[in-house]
Amino acid sequence: DLKTAVAGGVQSMMMNSGQSCNAPSRMLVPAKLHDQAVAIAKEAVANVNVGDPKMKDSTIGPVVSKVQFDKIQALINKGIAEGATLVAGGPGLPEGITAGYFVKPTIFANVNNDMTIAREEIFGPVLCMMPYKDDAEAIAIANDTVYGLSGYVSGGDPKRIAEVANQLRCGNVHVNGAGLDFHAPFGGYKQSGNGREWGEFGFEEFLEVKAVMNT
Repeated sequence: DLKTAVAGGVQSMMMNSGQSCNAPSRMLVPAKLHDQAVAIAKEAVANVNVGDPKMKDSTIGPVVSKVQFDKIQALINKGIAEGATLVAGGPGLPEGITAGYFVKPTIFANVNNDMTIAREEIFGPVLCMMPYKDDAEAIAIANDTVYGLSGYVSGGDPKRIAEVANQLRCGNVHVNGAGLDFHAPFGGYKQSGNGREWGEFGFEEFLEVKAVMNT
């Protein structure tokens, strides 16, 4: 269900103003459905309201600091300069906001893995939509990163989902919008860290192992 998958991905990316270590910042979509997915994403992001977190109609608040705000703004400008299609948002403060570290909910389309915004962890409300031609290319794009905390797979064929999920080089894979499970180990591959939290593997971080050798 393309609409459910794309709209859900947008909401997950914007949550906490994009400041989540496992945020789904790259959305890979079949090339033949790219434009349709972009239209769905544009509609979904229009429902994300930026403002004072104490206000009832605010969906997301500001990012954590001026340093982070400036980093996000620089990367948004970099995305534009490198040729990504700006679908929503962009640089500067949201309309009606004149102060604070608020970032416009931003979506880029036609992103490829050579672009800076696809390779760096933006850690802000910025989504990169990337077309692929088949599952093999999608897996190659997904794994072409120094990070490897969480991956997300949406589909209707359990066998195909399993085949894709098993080839992703990341510590967690969420299928069809599945959330976190505190019984499962949480942690990443590559530059996303070593060790695990939660589940049986989480307990191991607090244990010491002794080896006793006998002749």
